Amino acid sequence: MIIQSLKYCIMKNVITLLILLVSISSFSQDEKSTVLPDDIQIKTAVLAAPEDQKDGAMVYGYDKNGEMKVLREGSNYMVCLADDPSKEGIQVACYSKKLEPFMARGRELKAEGKSEVEKRQTREKEAKDGTLEMPDAPSTLYILSGSEENYNTANGELKDGKFRYVIYIPYATAESTGLATKPEAPGMPWIMEPGTHRAHIMITPISNK
Repeated sequence: MIIQSLKYCIMKNVITLLILLVSISSFSQDEKSTVLPDDIQIKTAVLAAPEDQKDGAMVYGYDKNGEMKVLREGSNYMVCLADDPSKEGIQVACYSKKLEPFMARGRELKAEGKSEVEKRQTREKEAKDGTLEMPDAPSTLYILSGSEENYNTANGELKDGKFRYVIYIPYATAESTGLATKPEAPGMPWIMEPGTHRAHIMITPISNK
C-alpha cells in the first residue's frame, strides 16, 4: 500500500513538472512570436545599417500574422530586414539594393516551401541562365545579432549586439581576390564558396565581450 502511494505521488509530481515545462516553453515561444509595432521594427532593423544610410533605408518587417511586408519605402540604396519574430534571438540585416533580386528570390522560394538546398540550386541555375540578376560589383550585407535579454521591445534598442559583414562578389575566387578560403586569424577576411554565384567575403570582427 505504501509503495503504491509512493508510486502515485511520484507519477503525479512528474506529470505536474511536465505540464509546467510545456507551459514555460509555450509562454517563451508566444513572447518571442509577438509582432512589434512598425516603428519599433524599423528602428531595430536599421541598427544594422551604416549611420549615414539609416534614415533613407527601405525596411521590410512583419504584420500581425507574421507575414513579411514593406514597413517603409526607402530613398537610398539600402534595404533592411527587421527581426523575424518566429526565430530565437535578435537578428537584423541591411544590404545593398543590388542584392535585392537575389534576396527577394530567396524569400519567394522559402514561401513556396523550398528547402535550403533547393533554394540554392534554383538560384544557381537562374543566375547562370541570366534570369536572376546578380550584383555587377561587390555588394555588402550587414548583419547585427544579439540576445533577447539585451533587447528592449519598448524602444527597439539592442545592447551588446555583434556585427558580421558579408560582401557578395559573384564568381570571385581566391586567385582573383587574394583572399584565403578559411579564416586563419580572428577577424581575418576570407572568401566563402569561391567560384560560385554565391561567392562572398566573410568578415567577423573580433568581439571585445
